[in-house]
Order: sequence, then C-alpha cells, then structure tokens
Amino acid sequence: MAAAFTDETDDRLAEKVDEIHWMRVGQLGKLISCFRGAGVAHAIMAGQIAPKNLFDLRPDWKILLLLARLKRRNAESIFAAIGDELARAGITLLPATSFLEDCLAPAGLIAGPRLSRREEDDVGFGFEIAREISRLDIGQTVIVKNGTVLAVEGFEGTNEAIKRGGALGRKDAIMVKVAKPSQDMRFDVPVIGVATIEAAAEARLRVIAIEAGRTLLLEKDALTEAASASRISVVAR
Repeated sequence: MAAAFTDETDDRLAEKVDEIHWMRVGQLGKLISCFRGAGVAHAIMAGQIAPKNLFDLRPDWKILLLLARLKRRNAESIFAAIGDELARAGITLLPATSFLEDCLAPAGLIAGPRLSRREEDDVGFGFEIAREISRLDIGQTVIVKNGTVLAVEGFEGTNEAIKRGGALGRKDAIMVKVAKPSQDMRFDVPVIGVATIEAAAEARLRVIAIEAGRTLLLEKDALTEAASASRISVVAR
C-alpha cells in the first residue's frame, strides 16, 4: 500500500499500487492508522516533502504533540521524530535507499567530458564549502566558479540555488551537492535526476559533482544521456 500526500504526491502513483490512502502533510494519526489497518510493519519514504510544506502543516493532535517536544523544527528533526513515532506504533521506517542500491552514484566520471585542472580544483573547493554548510544545517548544495562561492542552497532548494549561481557565474560554474555528515538515510537522501540536469543546462553550468555511494541517480540512463547532450559533466567522489 502507499500513503500519499495531497499537493505533494504525483496522482499517477495510484495506478502503480494496490491500495492508496490520501492525506495532508501533518496528519500523522491518519498515517499510522492507515499503516496499522493494512498490517504494515515496514515503510520506506520515497521522494521528499517540499520544505515550505513543513511550515504549512494542517496538523492533527498527534503531530502537534510531536512538534511541541522539538527544540528545533527543521526537516531532519521533524522526520526523525516521525520515524520514532512510527517505531512506537510498531512500524519500522527503512532507509530510503532500500532496494535502490543500484541507483547509488559510483565513484568517478558518470557522464560528460573529462574535467580540466581548474574544474577539478573547483570541485574540491566546492566539496569543502558544501560539507561545511551541510554540517551547519544550512543546505547541501553550493555553486562555485574559479575558487569563488556564487550561491549557497538555503530553504529554497537545489534548483533555485542553481538558478542564482548560474546567473551570477554566467556560464561554466560548478555545482556540488553532498549528504549531511550524519545523514539519516531514512529520508532526505541527496538525489539528482533529469530535472536537475535540465536546471543546470538552463543555468549553463559545466559540472555537477556529488558524493559517491550517498547520492541517488534517478533514471540513470536518461540522466546520463541528458547530461552528455548538454555537455555537462557528472562526477562522483
């Protein structure tokens, strides 16, 4: 069965599952009731909830009690608390990478031309900055060029950071996306897909660098084809 969220989940999911229950973000009691009613003991979170919706909840009493216990209300703390609440109800939230191990980025050049020495240096610099802002829970993506930080991902998300960085760099900027140092792999796992390539191509980025073994590649064949067609290099370290 699938639990789907209004204004978040693609309607086409209903065609792919035997049973689907629709609810609003924040209806934790309904989520648990649906799982219990279907005899669910294990669940996997597929995709993500848009950050803005975490601040536009239609909370039931169960989520209100949960939020009241949190000192920090960010995506990580909220989802971790939900995972704990599910566990108390006898439902184990599995890593989001379960059954998707083949979709994790391998180390090395995944698509596009080889990097120049300048681009390699910028990738290394970008990883340093991205890991630091990730450690501070600011964001997980940076756009850099020639040793300068052009954009840092914040609440707006990866694609908006790409747009800002691309506009400032004009062309050939480098995007670096990382996992958090203590990434909870049950949710919010770094992902890139064709939409990421399209945003990068529109922003005229040159390289997308990600973490090997900790980043999911959605529709890998289509992703590599789109990247190669746009002469965007995708590299994992």
